[in-house]
Amino acid sequence: MNKPSLPKGTRDFGPQVMARRAFILDTIRNVFQQYGFQPLETPAMENLSTLTGKYGDEGDQLLFRILNSGDFLKDADNHALAAKNSKEVVLSIAEKGLRYDLTVPFARYVVMNRHEIALPFKRYQIQPVWRADRPQKGRYREFYQCDADVVGTDSLIGEAEIILMINDVMARLQVTAFDIKVNHREVLNGIAEVIGATGKQHDLFVAIDKLEKIGEDGVRQELQAKGFTSGQTEELFSIVKINGNNQAKLQALEKVIKKSNRGMQGVADLKQVLDLLTRYNRDDAHTKIDLALARGLSYYTGCIFEVTIHGVAVGSVSGGGRYDNLTQAFGSKEKLSGVGISFGIDRLYDALEELNRFPAGMHAASTVLVCHLDTNCLHYGLGVVAALRTHHIASEIYPEEAKLKKQLEYANRKEIRYAIVIGPDEINSGSLTLKNMVTGEQESLPLGQIIKQINP
Repeated sequence: MNKPSLPKGTRDFGPQVMARRAFILDTIRNVFQQYGFQPLETPAMENLSTLTGKYGDEGDQLLFRILNSGDFLKDADNHALAAKNSKEVVLSIAEKGLRYDLTVPFARYVVMNRHEIALPFKRYQIQPVWRADRPQKGRYREFYQCDADVVGTDSLIGEAEIILMINDVMARLQVTAFDIKVNHREVLNGIAEVIGATGKQHDLFVAIDKLEKIGEDGVRQELQAKGFTSGQTEELFSIVKINGNNQAKLQALEKVIKKSNRGMQGVADLKQVLDLLTRYNRDDAHTKIDLALARGLSYYTGCIFEVTIHGVAVGSVSGGGRYDNLTQAFGSKEKLSGVGISFGIDRLYDALEELNRFPAGMHAASTVLVCHLDTNCLHYGLGVVAALRTHHIASEIYPEEAKLKKQLEYANRKEIRYAIVIGPDEINSGSLTLKNMVTGEQESLPLGQIIKQINP
């Protein structure tokens, strides 16, 4: 009989992993709430009409499609079946798909509930998403995203506060070496104008977005294959490789793209975001203007963000940007501008594990294990564990009679900090033996004092 296995790109999460994931999720959730964001959840599946056309051609190809219920082949396109045209066949047998991200479902929610929400609407959403990508380290087919978006305002305070939230999350996770890369889609449009690539922005952005993955030579080859001349490519790299601090980069960029109104608007927005950050009186050493940052998702129209952690090989752990027309893609006549950020919980987990940033003992299910020497002591221990739980102390009792050594080994394996040992002498005296499983120290105390000591 074959052993069971998991689909590629998916994982089981045991107790230790779950405790660590909860630590990350609680940290991010608390920061989001501190900035006034409210929780939202949407279904795992959406109509394909909702999802397709929002992520560009490459993103659409990574959508997991769900076969229609029942005899899905009865409505299949017979000509497509005969021609073995899988793309056309899928159109007739699948009407739903698993969500690719949380931003498009959020935009759909806003359009459907426009008259019930107050603008600007700030929401956070922590749920799994699915992408039919090639699995590799830090890249999975099923993974969690932690999104925060504000929709219904053009104010660049949204961008500034996203940067502040990223800083706060990293500080609480004790990550000190990281970059918040920032660019602007209009800057990229300006660069396209300058190098004579107007009308080919999509190909340009997709290629630039792969710079870290395939390197400069790989991008050059891809641009060449898309019809860009060597002169255009050289001019492109001379711009995106401008050096210096944020102010120096923007000053140099202005000189290069000064004839592009769109490009100059992007520069003005970036300057304003940096100015707003200084008015919050916060150290902003991690924010870096990166002129090569493109972000592949096609719905971004303004500032774009990407977060990388130094010293780990997991890729970006967060990304986002402004989108001005996503709600209009659902037939809304009202143009609602939004800006958001998404943390990838799985990549964050891998990074924190590699950096050894998780607090010790995080996967302990209980604080106390009640141990017993015989049946009478087990029955007495039920009252003890009930009293501990009444005082909000996570505790459990060993559920069957066993040697004390086995019970204490169980406590050690679960990293339970304390063991209360109950024998006939403890029942008669009313003083229980409290053993510290970390230090090995033990003392005899009444239950009331034990409770005060564990939960002062």
